[in-house]
Amino acid sequence: MTDRESPDSSHTRPDGVSDSTVAAVGKLSEALETVERARGHLYSFHQLMGHADLQVEQAAHMLRAAGHPDLAARIERELIGRNVAEGRWTFQLVEEFDDGYWTELRTLDAQVRDMLVAGRRHLFEAESKEARRTRGRRGHEARPAQDG
Repeated sequence: MTDRESPDSSHTRPDGVSDSTVAAVGKLSEALETVERARGHLYSFHQLMGHADLQVEQAAHMLRAAGHPDLAARIERELIGRNVAEGRWTFQLVEEFDDGYWTELRTLDAQVRDMLVAGRRHLFEAESKEARRTRGRRGHEARPAQDG
């Protein structure tokens, strides 16, 4: 059985690491978390635009069936399959973002953590938890119980 009242070593500050270093590494990781949220929105945009393209196509078919072939043809010609950015559909935006900014930030975040805090994640939050929790109180343990 482990001591649930102290954090495990992966959530403790390595010797010699300053408060300002923990804060700076934490800020970079916070930025990564924000970018992860933005990436989720980008994927939502990608899926919503794909769905909208199919809806536009359905609208064109409905307009044609309702006796408006010229409007249907214009929608088919101008909107269906149209790029959302210069030369790109949304899947290309997603790929470019993933292969560029997102990958670079994830790489640099890991490198900074490796170089400055022995690769440990969420040190800032772990220290905040230790400062805020009520020791010895159920629901305020430093870590979960170990199974088996």
